[in-house]
Amino acid sequence: MRRITAKAKEETLIELQSASDSQFTDESRRNGVGSLLSETASLAEQTETDKLQPNRDTVFFRDGVRRIDFVLSYIDDKDERKQERRREFEANLEKEGLELETEDKSDSKDHKTYFLKIHAPWNVLAKYADILKIKVPFKESDFPHGREVPLEFLSCPFRLPDSIIHPQPDYFTSPFDKNKVEFFLISDKSTFFPPSTRNRIVYYILAHCPYYSEGRKDREKTGIKRLLSNGTYTAAFPLHDGRYWKKARNSEPESERYNLYKHWARFLCFYKEQPLNLIRKYYGEKIGIYFAWLGFYTEMLFFAAIIGLICFTYGVLSYDDNVSSKEICDAEVGGSILMCPLCDKKCPFWKLNSTCLSSWQSHLFDNEGTVFFAIFMGIWVTLFLEFWKRRQARLEYEWDLVDFEEEQQQLQIRPEFEIKCTNRRLNKITQEMEPYLTIHSRCARYSLSAATVLFWISLIVACIIGVIAYRLAVYAAFASIIKDPMRRIQLVGRFITPQLATSVTASCINFVIIMI
Repeated sequence: MRRITAKAKEETLIELQSASDSQFTDESRRNGVGSLLSETASLAEQTETDKLQPNRDTVFFRDGVRRIDFVLSYIDDKDERKQERRREFEANLEKEGLELETEDKSDSKDHKTYFLKIHAPWNVLAKYADILKIKVPFKESDFPHGREVPLEFLSCPFRLPDSIIHPQPDYFTSPFDKNKVEFFLISDKSTFFPPSTRNRIVYYILAHCPYYSEGRKDREKTGIKRLLSNGTYTAAFPLHDGRYWKKARNSEPESERYNLYKHWARFLCFYKEQPLNLIRKYYGEKIGIYFAWLGFYTEMLFFAAIIGLICFTYGVLSYDDNVSSKEICDAEVGGSILMCPLCDKKCPFWKLNSTCLSSWQSHLFDNEGTVFFAIFMGIWVTLFLEFWKRRQARLEYEWDLVDFEEEQQQLQIRPEFEIKCTNRRLNKITQEMEPYLTIHSRCARYSLSAATVLFWISLIVACIIGVIAYRLAVYAAFASIIKDPMRRIQLVGRFITPQLATSVTASCINFVIIMI
């Protein structure tokens, strides 16, 4: 497929695809200079803009300048109510300052779906960054960095090079103020806010934007969530940065998504240190914290796995020296001990040496080393929690997330709460009007919540009692079947004891209950 590369404002590259690509075959592209001259001649004949179509592997509008911050998709099913909602919603989005562009259904894969592309210009980003109190840099930090770690060069094979990480200097940050833009380090307004922040701002607008006209106000007709639930839109999502499996054409520098896939999200890179700063920059702080926790948890599990492997190896090495199993299997010891029936009916007396094989098998996992492993895991859990608190505090400081959760709770009130809560009162601390629920409304909600919690607690207790009763009943049933000499399952009975059969089936029931 032949592509035409054009250069837009500043350093943005646009890839344009000719409408008559089909006339060039792979053979003509392999003909060297002659092919290049023929393509150049054909380009001169096709200079009309209507013969050029934007490349689909892009995150920009058709002009190649405005970035796509969010996408809404819908299927035009001729429903007048849905069409009216979309018109009102999109009109209100434009009143908020967002810029919209629609892709026709003919360009979609199923030829049924329309895509509404949304771009937030600088004035909208500045307005809502001020409202959401998003922290941005205003001065480079002059604090000295920590001392170099001894033998740090040993960790080089496990770290990504600086050409991939692109380390950034530390900055002092402050909540954004649109009236003091000159105080912040803004070199380029189009890239000042990272994509994750732009997506967050646009989604905040989508979640609070109504879809009713000014003449008739229905407070519940607000937000993209309701439009998704009633089928007005089929999906709402931000875009990734192009292809991840291979480098995009004319991509300089490489996209962050491509770098994350190539150097992090691959099995062959399992030994590499996670590029948490890249993850945070591309996905945001919440996803970055999640992968930081997951990586730390995996690192700590490595030590637990080593100790567990040592304990299991001890069980294997001491397999032949298991005194308890030897006594159980001994005809003079275990064979002379007569055990009581496992159930009240149809269960005969049985000898202890009939469990010889299962006792040998259980020694692999239940031996003296198991006691040490249990003690170690108790200590390991405590160390894991304390070390994670330390790692989390360091990330909060490095990523400027101190008191982040409290600030978000104060600044971002759920749209559903604002809709249902019509009362307002003055906050004595912030000196701003905020929604609140009356005491009668809160009591009713507390009562309903308490009744719901009690119901589910009772249901869980009933399930636990039911599983216990099941274990008792099924244990007796398995014992009567497996130990019955008239049954033809004596061979299976050598490997499956009533205890094992009951535990396996009860575990399956517990799994089903948990999943439900």
